[in-house]
Amino acid sequence: QEILDMSTYPVESIRNFSIIAHVDHGKSTLADRLLEITGTISKTDRNKQVLDKLQVERERGITVKAQSASLFYNHEGINYLLNLIDTPGHVDFSYEVSRSLSACQGVILVVDANEGIQAQTVANFYLAFEAQLSIIPVINKIDLKNADPERVEKQIEKLFDIPTDECIRVSAKQGTNVEKVLQKVIEKIPPPQYNTADPLKALVFDSTFDHYRGVIANIALFGGEIAKGQKIVSAHTQKRYEVNEVGILTPNEQPTHKLYAGQVGYLIAGMKEVTEAQIGDTLFLYKQPVEPLPGFKSAKPMVFAGMYPIDQTEYNNLKSALERLTLNDSSVTVHRDSSLALGAGWRLGFLGLLHMEVFNQRLEQEYNMSVILTAPTVPYKAVLSSAKLIKEYGKDQITIINPAQFPDKLSVSEYLEPTVLGTIVTPHEYIGKIITLCQDRRAVQKDMLYIDENRVMLKYLFPLNEIVVDFYDALKSLSSGYASFDYEDAGYQSADLIKMDILLNGNPVEELATIIHKDKAHAAGKLLCERLKETIPRQLFEIAIQAAIGKKIIARETLKAYRKNVVAKCYGGDITRRMKLLKRQAEGKRLMRKIGNVEVPRDAFIRVLKRETGK
Repeated sequence: QEILDMSTYPVESIRNFSIIAHVDHGKSTLADRLLEITGTISKTDRNKQVLDKLQVERERGITVKAQSASLFYNHEGINYLLNLIDTPGHVDFSYEVSRSLSACQGVILVVDANEGIQAQTVANFYLAFEAQLSIIPVINKIDLKNADPERVEKQIEKLFDIPTDECIRVSAKQGTNVEKVLQKVIEKIPPPQYNTADPLKALVFDSTFDHYRGVIANIALFGGEIAKGQKIVSAHTQKRYEVNEVGILTPNEQPTHKLYAGQVGYLIAGMKEVTEAQIGDTLFLYKQPVEPLPGFKSAKPMVFAGMYPIDQTEYNNLKSALERLTLNDSSVTVHRDSSLALGAGWRLGFLGLLHMEVFNQRLEQEYNMSVILTAPTVPYKAVLSSAKLIKEYGKDQITIINPAQFPDKLSVSEYLEPTVLGTIVTPHEYIGKIITLCQDRRAVQKDMLYIDENRVMLKYLFPLNEIVVDFYDALKSLSSGYASFDYEDAGYQSADLIKMDILLNGNPVEELATIIHKDKAHAAGKLLCERLKETIPRQLFEIAIQAAIGKKIIARETLKAYRKNVVAKCYGGDITRRMKLLKRQAEGKRLMRKIGNVEVPRDAFIRVLKRETGK
């Protein structure tokens, strides 16, 4: 395979851009067409979402990881090098989007002509707008019979202040007008303002792991040039590496002699662990340090879930699978954790529920591991007031991930829970139902705006734990799938939190304790007791299943005992005979209940702790 010479592409003829949009508005399809037009991939029917390489992505038809590709395009006699980054559209992965934007000078904002502007479109637009990138609006799917590009153009003008004549109408599937997008990219997006004469300065914006060559880092050059054999240093870890290979991605790796300022490519330098290729890190030449680039704020996990191997003998295999998978997905945080019922495991932090499902699916597909995931929880905080505890923890605010560490009310001045600012875009006929749903979830309305005559944008402040389990599903089913939802972190606010214990015959069961808001405790306690009643096997003595807050019992279910029919041998005779036998049996049962202890079988735990999909 020939090695390309990249020096023929000066900074002026480079354009770095990414494609952003709401889920399913056709980003990856548009990327396919752009790759075909520039001859990067051959035109065949097989090109369906070429940049979605993971199996998960193919099955679900979503993009999870941002992918980059370099395209060569001749426009008015000049050869241009276009670096395209395809980004995910889901709210959980907006971190990937903000990272990709740091390596770009412009974006293509894709809007579906059928659906119009959705919540994610708004969120992604503001990400690009804040990064001061030039924005090219593209209206996609004009081949559909319900498409209404005029309406969408008006929405774009009203919400984003972009004049309607700047919108390009395309059909990515059929390839209509897609050439025009490339020409627009060359005209509208400025070339990167970097200089090859400066010392080397490269930003690592993504990294993947290859079993044979170690870590492959995706880099954007902000200055200088890089070639094989140079010694480079990472600003973050201060470690030294020798460059083994540099090149560009045309989605597949293509080695080059050098990479120059303004170009985007990959670099292999014998890094053994992905943690060394810290995303947002700056690389520079040995003995030529530069001012490091202002990295990224690392992704903040919003949802925590316990993960345990189904069989404890699998623990080590699962451990290595987790390590390898978190290399590719740096936004998952991992803490060791162990539970009496489920054995040793981990508590993982994810960016959102979809992220958690995708992670789980990748474990199953790529590493063949099946695991138990407990119901997701969110991180709470407590402001301590007792001097003893402050001394013990060394600070007056602690973060509570595990309900077992929940401090007592007496030693706490207030509890805090994480909140998010949610944006809902919906057709107006569903407003009533949606507002009711939001109020049920203790949300506070912040804003309401009509985008056009039949589209409304609602802004709500939600407690995170109310939306984390099934809010999205509820929203979709209320609005027959038309409403879209997006959220961003909004810090912590004080809340009335309590710890709810589950007691079996008066003994608390540690794994089933939950942290919950006071108003929701009764309903949740009742539900949990009912579910336990169905899953715990009956014993020879009766079991009282109770939900308690402190000393106060708020819900109870009774699991009746198995009884032998002791009066089977009585027929006729005196009633006292019968009573005597039953009384003796009752005595025995009472004794048994005193000494018998309830062992909750493991599968009952799994059934109760697992995320309930049927609810």
